[in-house]
Amino acid sequence: MQALIPVAGVGTRLRPHTYTQPKPLIPVAGKPIIGFIIDELLKVGVEDFIFVIGYLGERIRQYIFEHYPDINITFVQQSNRLGTGHAIWMARDVINAEEELLIVFGDTIIDIDWKTTLNEPNSCLGIQKVDDPREFGVADVVDGFVRGVIEKPRIPLSNKALVGLYKIKEVDLLLETLTLMVENDMRTHDEFQLTDVIMLMIKKGVNFKAVEVNNWFDCGRKDVLLETNAMLLKRFKTAEHSNPKIRNSIIVPPVYLSQDCSINNSVIGPNVSIGEGAQIDHSVIKDTIIGSYAFIEEVVLKKSIIGNDALIKGLSQSLNIGDDTEIDFS
Repeated sequence: MQALIPVAGVGTRLRPHTYTQPKPLIPVAGKPIIGFIIDELLKVGVEDFIFVIGYLGERIRQYIFEHYPDINITFVQQSNRLGTGHAIWMARDVINAEEELLIVFGDTIIDIDWKTTLNEPNSCLGIQKVDDPREFGVADVVDGFVRGVIEKPRIPLSNKALVGLYKIKEVDLLLETLTLMVENDMRTHDEFQLTDVIMLMIKKGVNFKAVEVNNWFDCGRKDVLLETNAMLLKRFKTAEHSNPKIRNSIIVPPVYLSQDCSINNSVIGPNVSIGEGAQIDHSVIKDTIIGSYAFIEEVVLKKSIIGNDALIKGLSQSLNIGDDTEIDFS
């Protein structure tokens, strides 16, 4: 089985972080998003990977070569970002139509029974119920099978969102339909949508099994990224604080602390990830992701994302407060 992972997006909702690094490389629980995706697929026997890269693609290429040197990798460049359907169409020459194809979006972490999904005799679409389906591709499900899909509808068919997981058995038909769509300039919201391709395949008689995922984290927003970080820290009980330079500090798990970060006179946690080489002094931090080689001194942080090499220093005060005085530093 081949796995195709589109990672060409700009990640505008996570700016300013995505000005300097692509969204799939933003760390959660001590590992880039794309690292979690690759590790899960390797566990279930996926061996061939196709990455569709674009914005800051060399950084993704470098990370994968450094951390996964032994897997079979093909990179495809998507210079013009014209939608998810277009990303897959760009990889048409390296997709093997005789194998099943697994498509997983590179900014999404999914909690699912992978083995059951991959052993399903039909093609599959991952779904999950959401509060506002108008923000996503939406599936109409009848008796466990998808009967229709639509991208970001004004009036949704249902509350079941597509989560960015597609197992395709009819790969030749997928490629044929993609080519038809691109050559005839069939766009939705000014892009070539994978949902439109799936809808055409359904009309041609393909049965797509609806697979409801246990958890789904579309890591394109700050709040979701922090929620994902907390969930993964709890799941993997990641509290690697035996070796870091910790002095006069309190660690409240779950946390991820890189082995060479430095923490002095601080309170860290819960739900904090700290990258390699970071230094934390006289600070209180919770529900936060801190990048590599950041320097944090005399600050209180919560629900924050701090990038690599950032420097934050707090305000040190000397006060002489009289009676009946109120001071607000907020």
